[in-house]
Amino acid sequence: MDAPVLLTGSEGRVGSAILDHLSEEYDWRLLDRDPPSEERPGEFFVGDITEYDEVREAMDGTKAVIHLAGDPRPEAPWDSVLRNNIDGTHTVMEAAVDAGVDRFVFASSNHTVGAYETETRTPEIYRPKDDFRLDGTELPRPGNRYGVSKASGELLGRFFHDEHDLSVACVRIGNLTKDHPPRDYERGQAMWLSHRDCAHLFARCLEADYDFEIVYGISDNDRKYYSIDRAREVLDYDPRDNSADYTD
Repeated sequence: MDAPVLLTGSEGRVGSAILDHLSEEYDWRLLDRDPPSEERPGEFFVGDITEYDEVREAMDGTKAVIHLAGDPRPEAPWDSVLRNNIDGTHTVMEAAVDAGVDRFVFASSNHTVGAYETETRTPEIYRPKDDFRLDGTELPRPGNRYGVSKASGELLGRFFHDEHDLSVACVRIGNLTKDHPPRDYERGQAMWLSHRDCAHLFARCLEADYDFEIVYGISDNDRKYYSIDRAREVLDYDPRDNSADYTD
């Protein structure tokens, strides 16, 4: 990827994981509503993703977008996820099309499918011997309004791909932690995503060829109820970490 890459929400947890490992790999444009708390690579824009002109200015000259910005709270109220996660994502996608961007990587979430974790399935689905898997072909089943907003972002990605031929990858991010997975929390171990695997996965989303994809963002954990087969097949995702290495 020779052209600049726009990273929205660069000051959040996922943005930090990406930049910690890929700061020198791309020509970055960074967009966040708050100024950076530390030195960052590339050009930084302070702006709101619901304001088209601010997004379009940061988008100028880019060919790829990693869209992370939004309200990340699982308990976020509807007015916030509507404005920041749904309207904001639509604004960023619209600006991407207008700017001639080729590919769009959308940070979706495990919360889009949280309600699959029913009482009849848990806690067994968090354990290595259980073979229940979600693979990205299932319908969304959000467990909260935040999950609804992320499912809406995936649908917007489908629409912008079909309508404008924008390549879109939606990454349903699991439990991202920097140093190690939670040692006494089976669910967190099953959906663990290490920082280096996170950065690698988003890099593959920038480099691989695809049309529209929904993949799961977890490490290669022994405990898992999300399949990473599609990410391996289409994106050449090759995770290096496993929560079992830290918890057994």
